[in-house]
Amino acid sequence: MEAVVVDAGSKLLKAGFASPDQDPALIMPTKMKHVVEDGDGGDASMIEEVTVDPVVRGFIRDWDAMEDLLRHVPYTDLGWEVGDEGQILFAKPLFTPKAIREQLVQLMFETFNVSGFYASEQAVLSLYAVGRISGCTVDIGHGKIDIAPVCEGAVQHIASKRFQIGGIDLTN
Repeated sequence: MEAVVVDAGSKLLKAGFASPDQDPALIMPTKMKHVVEDGDGGDASMIEEVTVDPVVRGFIRDWDAMEDLLRHVPYTDLGWEVGDEGQILFAKPLFTPKAIREQLVQLMFETFNVSGFYASEQAVLSLYAVGRISGCTVDIGHGKIDIAPVCEGAVQHIASKRFQIGGIDLTN
């Protein structure tokens, strides 16, 4: 089974099999609606829909919602079967905190039982997608802008910059 590539952004989640010259098989909004019920369960008017953004400015903030999204993607949309999980390549944004990286690894192995997992920086994967290993990337997203020079497949963090502004700030 081919590895699944997942890029979870503030607005869209893109996923698909790791195949050259193939667009993502799935592009879906990361914004979700959860149904919250009042504890008594008797009155239907006490049911409320709450909008949840699992990814904010590029980083995962709501782990329960992200787990729901990640469960849906490989099993429902990409055809994984429980007990026959494959590998995941996860595109992580520039300057992802260690705590988020650790929690993501734990989620993948303990919850989804993946056979392999690797989180690579979006800048490196963007260059690989166009057949390059060195260059300067500008990733303009819904909630952030990352600028990163990459040399021989390694992000040069000292020269990289993140701006907490993105498409959402321009449309509001």
